[in-house]
Amino acid sequence: MSSDYDRVREIKAFDETKAGVKGLVDAGITKIPPFFFQPPDHFDDIHPADARLQIPVIDLRGVDSGGARREEVVSEVRRVAETLGFFQVVNHGIPAAVLDEMLAGVRSFHEEKAEVKREYYSRDSRKKVSFYSNFDLYQALAANWRDSVFCWMAPEPPEPEELPPACRQITFEYSDHVKSLGNVLLELLSEALGLPSDYLKEMECAKGHALVSNYYPPCPEPHLTLGTSKHSDPDFLTILLQDHVGGLQILHQQHWVDVPPVAGALVVNIGDLLQLISNDRLKSVEHRVLANSVGPRVSVACFFTMHLYPSSRLYGPIKELLSDESPPLYREILLRDFISHYDSKGLDGQSALSYFKLQ
Repeated sequence: MSSDYDRVREIKAFDETKAGVKGLVDAGITKIPPFFFQPPDHFDDIHPADARLQIPVIDLRGVDSGGARREEVVSEVRRVAETLGFFQVVNHGIPAAVLDEMLAGVRSFHEEKAEVKREYYSRDSRKKVSFYSNFDLYQALAANWRDSVFCWMAPEPPEPEELPPACRQITFEYSDHVKSLGNVLLELLSEALGLPSDYLKEMECAKGHALVSNYYPPCPEPHLTLGTSKHSDPDFLTILLQDHVGGLQILHQQHWVDVPPVAGALVVNIGDLLQLISNDRLKSVEHRVLANSVGPRVSVACFFTMHLYPSSRLYGPIKELLSDESPPLYREILLRDFISHYDSKGLDGQSALSYFKLQ
């Protein structure tokens, strides 16, 4: 990189276009701007993808009937949540047509003309709906090759007119479905921890959720950047809808492991906050998304957390999970303090949990 390269100026100029990464692609670039270059060690310090490890696909059919079938699913969820922290679910109750329409709506918005999208472009974290490229654009070591739409859907949803028409109706419909699924999964995770089924719901782990719709345009130099840098999620639980393109990977024992698209399936992963309150029983695992030259890739992540919603509730390791042999590992926190810390550091490859650990 040239010594006279003005990184801050280039980032600001990119941001002020309000057109995102898609705007660069539409402009016909063949070389990506240097502020998207990932540091070489972000590629070289990890072993190649381990094709031997498969992300489990858990069938939720019959889980509401209780009995042996539910016990079987709880056992499977426990095993995966305490080790990999990632799994996929099928027969989850969300119609395939809703999944398809949600992906189509997201893609339709991101492929609108730039002047349409600019109306929604914002870096104001207090807004319930905003379009942006890289929430941590000014903090990150390298920008990611993606654009996003953030929709804060609960506990106080936005007004319909706040959402883009291209994905307005389906966003509300999908939000209702995914909230119901989140409640089911939190019941299973409560039971996996040996707690009553409504324990995590009573802790308001599903009271709030946000939908973040990501669009990863085709990249002319995918070997130089990433779609999403290595990170773990700052929430209780994430449910991800991804299209057929692929590129999601998790980090397991210093190997990257692919999370391949499975038709009709949703990806589920444990978030940092669930690892914290479970006192490290459940694992929030680092993951990333590769850039690619064939895209676009579209995904919709549902993050179960209260985000910056004002709440005085303290969250710390669950008392029923503590003992002399398993003392608390984290201090009690306010959710807004956790999110503020996470947002201030950006996707720097370091877990936000370490900041809240007891010494």
